[in-house]
Amino acid sequence: MTPIKAIIITEHTDTLLILKKFEEENNMIIKIIGEAFSLVDGLVLIKDQKPDLIFVDFIVENNVFSEILEQLEFSIPKLVFISKNDKMAVNAFKHNAIDFILKPIEFNTLIISVYKVIKRNEMERSYQSQNINNIDLINAVHQANDYIAIASLDKIELINMSEIIFCQANGKYTNFFLSNASTIMSSRNLGEYTALLDHNHFFRIHHSYIINLRHIAKISKKDGYFCELSDGTILPVAKRRQDDFNKFIKLKN
Repeated sequence: MTPIKAIIITEHTDTLLILKKFEEENNMIIKIIGEAFSLVDGLVLIKDQKPDLIFVDFIVENNVFSEILEQLEFSIPKLVFISKNDKMAVNAFKHNAIDFILKPIEFNTLIISVYKVIKRNEMERSYQSQNINNIDLINAVHQANDYIAIASLDKIELINMSEIIFCQANGKYTNFFLSNASTIMSSRNLGEYTALLDHNHFFRIHHSYIINLRHIAKISKKDGYFCELSDGTILPVAKRRQDDFNKFIKLKN
């Protein structure tokens, strides 16, 4: 089992030491990848490290923290709140916390919280897998009609391929940039879309990018090889893909 990646947001040394000790004794299920001593620093750390779990031993007085988490362009981390004040439990669950731990912290309580996170992640992966199966069926039906089904984090969208300007790898996710200036983040990786997108119009110019040839505005060969797209985005063509790209362009022309 891959350990849960966790960060800690706290100004209390005792919390930090206990969680670190817990990690040492349970490194098969949890890995602490960062600590922050304020909510502001914590949000920076979250965006940088993309954790699965956040331990929060901090007073969160409004909904700003949760609202910012909901705007993240990756799976929202699970929250476990910690406090010596049992009245903070109500506040924790208002922020959609997976669990609330009352101080003094006990290892058995931590184990239960971590396994709640693991269980929730497993349920979400199972649901996502079902969505992907449904998407593959939709794609098979609509393939001849130049549409593709894209699974975002909370819904499935059917998009006309001609509206896709380019796709960008984002870890295990893929960002779709569309001609209407909107962006959709898919829960599938870029490699999967290499096979799904119309091979007559889409080419993977780089490990991180697939472009739609219908949206190429200009190709520059100065100081490297670059494609300027219809929305003004300029993307590099990887050196090892340049020959194949030239052949592909000529075939389409």
